[in-house]
Amino acid sequence: MKNKIYIIKIGGALIDDERLLDQFLDQFSEIKEKKILVHGGGKLATELAAKLGIEQKMINGRRITDKETLDLVTMVYAGGINKNIVEKLQHKNCNAIGFSGADGNLIKAKKRVHPEIDFGFVGDVNKKSVNKKLVSKLIKLDLVPVFSAITHDKKGNLFNTNADTIASVMAQALSSKFEVELLYCFDKEGVLEDVNNPESVIKSVSEKEFSELKEKGKLHKGILPKLENAIGAIKNNVNKVFLIKETELKNHIENHHAGTEICL
Repeated sequence: MKNKIYIIKIGGALIDDERLLDQFLDQFSEIKEKKILVHGGGKLATELAAKLGIEQKMINGRRITDKETLDLVTMVYAGGINKNIVEKLQHKNCNAIGFSGADGNLIKAKKRVHPEIDFGFVGDVNKKSVNKKLVSKLIKLDLVPVFSAITHDKKGNLFNTNADTIASVMAQALSSKFEVELLYCFDKEGVLEDVNNPESVIKSVSEKEFSELKEKGKLHKGILPKLENAIGAIKNNVNKVFLIKETELKNHIENHHAGTEICL
Protein backbone atom coordinates (compact mmCIF):
# COMPACT_ATOMS: atom_id res chain seq x y z
CA MET A 1 0.00 0.00 0.00
CA LYS A 2 1.35 3.43 -0.98
CA ASN A 3 1.84 6.18 1.60
CA LYS A 4 -0.28 9.30 1.20
CA ILE A 5 1.40 12.57 0.22
CA TYR A 6 -0.02 16.05 -0.29
CA ILE A 7 1.57 18.34 -2.88
CA ILE A 8 0.28 21.83 -2.22
CA LYS A 9 0.81 24.89 -4.40
CA ILE A 10 0.36 28.45 -3.15
CA GLY A 11 0.53 31.68 -5.14
CA GLY A 12 1.23 35.36 -5.03
CA ALA A 13 -1.89 36.68 -3.30
CA LEU A 14 -1.18 34.52 -0.24
CA ILE A 15 2.56 35.20 -0.24
CA ASP A 16 1.92 38.96 -0.36
CA ASP A 17 -0.30 38.86 2.78
CA GLU A 18 1.83 38.09 5.83
CA ARG A 19 -1.12 37.45 8.16
CA LEU A 20 -2.88 35.10 5.71
CA LEU A 21 0.38 33.31 4.92
CA ASP A 22 1.01 32.70 8.62
CA GLN A 23 -2.51 31.30 9.08
CA PHE A 24 -2.08 29.05 6.04
CA LEU A 25 1.29 27.74 7.25
CA ASP A 26 -0.30 26.95 10.65
CA GLN A 27 -2.77 24.69 8.82
CA PHE A 28 -0.09 23.26 6.52
CA SER A 29 2.23 22.40 9.43
CA GLU A 30 -0.58 20.44 11.15
CA ILE A 31 -0.98 17.99 8.23
CA LYS A 32 0.14 14.64 9.63
CA GLU A 33 0.77 12.95 6.27
CA LYS A 34 3.84 13.48 4.08
CA LYS A 35 3.75 16.81 2.26
CA ILE A 36 5.50 19.10 -0.21
CA LEU A 37 4.92 22.83 -0.69
CA VAL A 38 5.41 24.61 -4.03
CA HIS A 39 5.23 28.41 -4.12
CA GLY A 40 5.04 31.13 -6.74
CA GLY A 41 6.38 34.64 -6.54
CA GLY A 42 3.94 37.36 -5.62
CA LYS A 43 4.33 41.07 -6.28
CA LEU A 44 7.72 41.48 -4.63
CA ALA A 45 9.76 40.78 -7.81
CA THR A 46 7.68 43.28 -9.83
CA GLU A 47 7.98 45.94 -7.10
CA LEU A 48 11.73 45.41 -6.76
CA ALA A 49 12.18 45.54 -10.55
CA ALA A 50 10.44 48.93 -10.59
CA LYS A 51 12.71 50.24 -7.79
CA LEU A 52 15.82 49.01 -9.63
CA GLY A 53 14.64 50.32 -13.01
CA ILE A 54 14.53 46.84 -14.60
CA GLU A 55 11.86 46.96 -17.29
CA GLN A 56 9.38 44.07 -17.13
CA LYS A 57 7.93 42.77 -20.40
CA MET A 58 4.78 40.67 -20.43
CA ILE A 59 3.21 38.89 -23.42
CA ASN A 60 -0.26 37.37 -22.93
CA GLY A 61 0.22 37.54 -19.16
CA ARG A 62 3.56 35.70 -19.25
CA ARG A 63 6.77 37.34 -18.08
CA ILE A 64 9.70 37.64 -20.50
CA THR A 65 12.72 36.70 -18.38
CA ASP A 66 15.89 38.43 -19.56
CA LYS A 67 19.18 37.98 -17.63
CA GLU A 68 18.54 40.92 -15.29
CA THR A 69 15.03 39.69 -14.52
CA LEU A 70 16.32 36.14 -13.98
CA ASP A 71 18.83 37.39 -11.41
CA LEU A 72 16.04 39.32 -9.70
CA VAL A 73 13.48 36.47 -9.57
CA THR A 74 16.12 33.99 -8.42
CA MET A 75 17.00 36.32 -5.55
CA VAL A 76 13.34 36.89 -4.63
CA TYR A 77 11.77 33.47 -5.27
CA ALA A 78 14.57 31.02 -4.37
CA GLY A 79 16.05 33.41 -1.80
CA GLY A 80 13.80 35.76 0.17
CA ILE A 81 10.38 34.14 -0.26
CA ASN A 82 11.58 30.53 -0.01
CA LYS A 83 13.65 31.09 3.12
CA ASN A 84 10.92 33.17 4.74
CA ILE A 85 8.46 30.26 4.31
CA VAL A 86 11.02 27.71 5.57
CA GLU A 87 11.78 29.84 8.62
CA LYS A 88 8.07 30.22 9.45
CA LEU A 89 7.52 26.45 9.13
CA GLN A 90 10.51 25.72 11.38
CA HIS A 91 8.94 28.04 13.97
CA LYS A 92 5.82 25.85 13.74
CA ASN A 93 7.88 22.65 14.34
CA CYS A 94 7.58 21.58 10.72
CA ASN A 95 11.02 20.42 9.52
CA ALA A 96 11.01 22.25 6.17
CA ILE A 97 13.92 22.45 3.75
CA GLY A 98 13.95 24.93 0.84
CA PHE A 99 15.00 24.21 -2.73
CA SER A 100 15.32 25.54 -6.23
CA GLY A 101 15.30 22.95 -9.03
CA ALA A 102 19.10 23.25 -9.29
CA ASP A 103 19.65 21.97 -5.74
CA GLY A 104 20.46 18.27 -5.95
CA ASN A 105 19.43 18.40 -9.61
CA LEU A 106 15.85 18.11 -8.29
CA ILE A 107 14.07 19.69 -11.28
CA LYS A 108 15.77 19.86 -14.67
CA ALA A 109 14.10 22.08 -17.30
CA LYS A 110 14.45 22.88 -20.99
CA LYS A 111 14.44 26.41 -22.32
CA ARG A 112 11.03 27.27 -23.73
CA VAL A 113 11.00 27.20 -27.52
CA HIS A 114 8.31 29.28 -29.22
CA PRO A 115 7.98 29.90 -32.97
CA GLU A 116 7.47 33.67 -32.55
CA ILE A 117 8.48 34.75 -29.06
CA ASP A 118 11.78 34.45 -27.21
CA PHE A 119 10.73 34.14 -23.58
CA GLY A 120 14.35 34.38 -22.45
CA PHE A 121 15.31 32.33 -19.39
CA VAL A 122 11.97 30.53 -19.07
CA GLY A 123 12.10 26.77 -18.55
CA ASP A 124 9.51 24.11 -19.34
CA VAL A 125 9.22 20.89 -17.35
CA ASN A 126 7.44 17.54 -17.46
CA LYS A 127 7.20 14.57 -15.08
CA LYS A 128 10.58 13.23 -16.27
CA SER A 129 12.17 16.54 -15.18
CA VAL A 130 11.75 15.61 -11.51
CA ASN A 131 14.45 13.69 -9.64
CA LYS A 132 11.84 11.51 -7.93
CA LYS A 133 14.45 9.24 -6.35
CA LEU A 134 16.02 12.09 -4.38
CA VAL A 135 12.64 13.73 -3.57
CA SER A 136 11.45 10.36 -2.19
CA LYS A 137 14.58 10.08 -0.02
CA LEU A 138 13.96 13.55 1.42
CA ILE A 139 10.37 12.56 2.22
CA LYS A 140 11.54 9.34 3.93
CA LEU A 141 13.83 11.45 6.14
CA ASP A 142 10.67 13.25 7.39
CA LEU A 143 11.77 16.49 5.76
CA VAL A 144 9.19 18.79 4.17
CA PRO A 145 10.51 20.10 0.82
CA VAL A 146 9.55 23.67 -0.10
CA PHE A 147 10.11 24.37 -3.81
CA SER A 148 10.51 27.77 -5.44
CA ALA A 149 9.73 28.19 -9.14
CA ILE A 150 13.39 28.33 -10.22
CA THR A 151 14.77 25.38 -12.24
CA HIS A 152 17.96 24.64 -14.21
CA ASP A 153 19.17 22.77 -17.31
CA LYS A 154 22.41 21.23 -15.89
CA LYS A 155 24.28 23.25 -18.53
CA GLY A 156 24.88 26.28 -16.34
CA ASN A 157 21.54 28.03 -16.81
CA LEU A 158 18.81 28.82 -14.30
CA PHE A 159 15.21 29.26 -15.48
CA ASN A 160 12.04 30.95 -14.30
CA THR A 161 9.33 28.25 -14.42
CA ASN A 162 5.57 28.28 -13.86
CA ALA A 163 4.88 27.15 -10.27
CA ASP A 164 1.50 25.60 -11.18
CA THR A 165 3.34 23.38 -13.68
CA ILE A 166 6.04 22.45 -11.15
CA ALA A 167 3.35 21.27 -8.71
CA SER A 168 1.64 19.23 -11.44
CA VAL A 169 4.79 17.48 -12.71
CA MET A 170 5.98 16.84 -9.13
CA ALA A 171 2.64 15.14 -8.42
CA GLN A 172 2.86 13.11 -11.65
CA ALA A 173 6.45 12.02 -10.97
CA LEU A 174 5.69 10.85 -7.42
CA SER A 175 2.43 9.05 -8.28
CA SER A 176 4.32 5.78 -8.92
CA LYS A 177 5.68 5.82 -5.35
CA PHE A 178 2.92 7.57 -3.35
CA GLU A 179 -0.84 8.06 -3.24
CA VAL A 180 -0.70 11.72 -4.32
CA GLU A 181 -3.26 14.43 -3.66
CA LEU A 182 -2.49 17.69 -5.47
CA LEU A 183 -4.02 20.87 -4.07
CA TYR A 184 -3.99 24.25 -5.79
CA CYS A 185 -4.67 26.81 -3.03
CA PHE A 186 -5.67 30.28 -4.18
CA ASP A 187 -7.94 33.22 -3.31
CA LYS A 188 -11.23 31.81 -4.69
CA GLU A 189 -13.51 29.12 -3.25
CA GLY A 190 -12.81 26.91 -6.26
CA VAL A 191 -13.75 27.07 -9.94
CA LEU A 192 -16.63 29.56 -10.10
CA GLU A 193 -19.52 29.59 -12.57
CA ASP A 194 -19.65 33.37 -11.96
CA VAL A 195 -16.35 34.95 -10.92
CA ASN A 196 -18.25 37.64 -8.96
CA ASN A 197 -20.32 35.10 -6.99
CA PRO A 198 -18.29 33.10 -4.41
CA GLU A 199 -21.29 30.80 -3.90
CA SER A 200 -21.20 29.60 -7.53
CA VAL A 201 -18.55 26.89 -6.96
CA ILE A 202 -18.53 24.10 -9.55
CA LYS A 203 -18.01 20.98 -7.42
CA SER A 204 -16.25 18.94 -10.11
CA VAL A 205 -14.73 19.63 -13.54
CA SER A 206 -13.72 17.05 -16.15
CA GLU A 207 -11.50 17.68 -19.17
CA LYS A 208 -14.59 17.85 -21.40
CA GLU A 209 -16.35 20.30 -19.06
CA PHE A 210 -13.20 22.42 -18.87
CA SER A 211 -13.07 22.67 -22.69
CA GLU A 212 -16.74 23.70 -22.78
CA LEU A 213 -16.34 26.34 -20.06
CA LYS A 214 -13.24 27.69 -21.82
CA GLU A 215 -15.02 27.87 -25.20
CA LYS A 216 -17.93 29.75 -23.66
CA GLY A 217 -15.50 32.26 -22.08
CA LYS A 218 -16.77 31.44 -18.59
CA LEU A 219 -13.33 31.06 -17.02
CA HIS A 220 -11.18 33.92 -15.79
CA LYS A 221 -7.80 33.85 -17.55
CA GLY A 222 -5.97 33.57 -14.20
CA ILE A 223 -7.46 30.15 -13.50
CA LEU A 224 -6.64 28.63 -16.91
CA PRO A 225 -3.02 27.58 -16.10
CA LYS A 226 -4.18 25.98 -12.84
CA LEU A 227 -6.91 24.00 -14.58
CA GLU A 228 -4.68 22.95 -17.47
CA ASN A 229 -2.05 21.69 -15.03
CA ALA A 230 -4.66 20.07 -12.78
CA ILE A 231 -6.11 18.14 -15.74
CA GLY A 232 -2.60 17.14 -16.84
CA ALA A 233 -2.04 15.69 -13.36
CA ILE A 234 -5.29 13.69 -13.17
CA LYS A 235 -4.61 12.26 -16.66
CA ASN A 236 -1.17 11.09 -15.47
CA ASN A 237 -2.21 8.91 -12.52
CA VAL A 238 -2.34 11.52 -9.75
CA ASN A 239 -4.86 10.12 -7.28
CA LYS A 240 -6.82 13.32 -6.49
CA VAL A 241 -6.65 16.95 -7.59
CA PHE A 242 -8.55 19.88 -6.06
CA LEU A 243 -8.65 23.66 -6.42
CA ILE A 244 -9.49 25.17 -3.03
CA LYS A 245 -9.51 28.47 -1.15
CA GLU A 246 -6.28 28.89 0.80
CA THR A 247 -8.15 29.47 4.10
CA GLU A 248 -9.98 26.13 3.67
CA LEU A 249 -6.91 23.87 3.79
CA LYS A 250 -7.62 22.37 7.23
CA ASN A 251 -11.32 21.91 6.43
CA HIS A 252 -10.43 20.16 3.17
CA ILE A 253 -7.86 17.83 4.75
CA GLU A 254 -10.34 16.82 7.47
CA ASN A 255 -13.61 16.73 5.49
CA HIS A 256 -12.81 16.83 1.73
CA HIS A 257 -15.71 19.25 1.27
CA ALA A 258 -13.90 22.32 -0.01
CA GLY A 259 -13.35 23.57 -3.54
CA THR A 260 -13.53 21.93 -6.95
CA GLU A 261 -12.41 18.38 -7.69
CA ILE A 262 -10.79 17.67 -11.07
CA CYS A 263 -11.85 14.36 -12.59
CA LEU A 264 -11.37 12.39 -15.79
